[in-house]
Amino acid sequence: MQRVAEVVRNGFVEGHHTGSAVALAADGGVALAAGSPDVPMLPRSCAKPLQAVGMLRAGLDVDDEALAIVCASHNGEPRHVDVVRRLLAGVGLDESALDNTPGMPSDKETRRAMLCAGDRPKRITQNCSGKHAGMLATCVAAGWPTEGYRDPEHPLQLALRATTEDLTGDRVTAAVVDGCGAALFSVTLTGLARSFARLATAPPGSPERRCFDVMRAHPQLIGGRGRDVTQLIEGVPDLVAKDGAEGVYAAVVADGRAVAVKIDDGAARARLPVMVAALRAVGVDAPVLEEFATTAVLGYGKRVGEVRSLL
Repeated sequence: MQRVAEVVRNGFVEGHHTGSAVALAADGGVALAAGSPDVPMLPRSCAKPLQAVGMLRAGLDVDDEALAIVCASHNGEPRHVDVVRRLLAGVGLDESALDNTPGMPSDKETRRAMLCAGDRPKRITQNCSGKHAGMLATCVAAGWPTEGYRDPEHPLQLALRATTEDLTGDRVTAAVVDGCGAALFSVTLTGLARSFARLATAPPGSPERRCFDVMRAHPQLIGGRGRDVTQLIEGVPDLVAKDGAEGVYAAVVADGRAVAVKIDDGAARARLPVMVAALRAVGVDAPVLEEFATTAVLGYGKRVGEVRSLL
């Protein structure tokens, strides 16, 4: 395991995070590699754009906002929920068809309003509801049963597995259940970065390029209020990024320079500083990256140190 970040408090290094990172140049060459980027890992929600490509290849036909929400780990804000409902209604379904794990909105304001109203966690406000709505709509378009759509052996999931292997260039070695209940396929970090590069450099109008374009055009749907993934897309020219659980992050710019990061202990506080270092290794920079180059370490509510990359 390689140390990729350190935790500093008042000048004293009190801890480290290990992990892996990879940065690919526009020609696909490896510009930076740390840790074990060629060992299978779980991409978590960074897989959503790949899954969306698979859905488009299988016949999903939706507008740009709906496709963006399929690629998203959204906040559960009213706008996000409205797009999910519209996506489902377009294929004659409603939120009762969703089979993802129920959850409260990530957005504090929306969650507070739901709690004050006495609402319980719902499937449609959980951050993966857009992906699940897209999966259901794809089943309808392809003539596949909607029942059991989460099963790794369902025709939908087999199609998404094939797309994952195609885009990453990896062979899937493990199929697991993601936090939302859907199937998730292992890839390498290098494969994940390679797949993001393919989204950016694909011909206009192709399923791959369309996912890149809608994520770029609708950053508020990809995350939402207060989310660093939204701020990155808005703040770095020509960049698309996707965050995932357990310390995973991936990003790409329009010319195909791509990065992917995995923090071994899943710490979200380390993944952004490491990703910023990887982006800078391939010449990507913007003022917003300075904000995310370190994560604050607090003492008595004030910044007394930082989590910073060692790359």
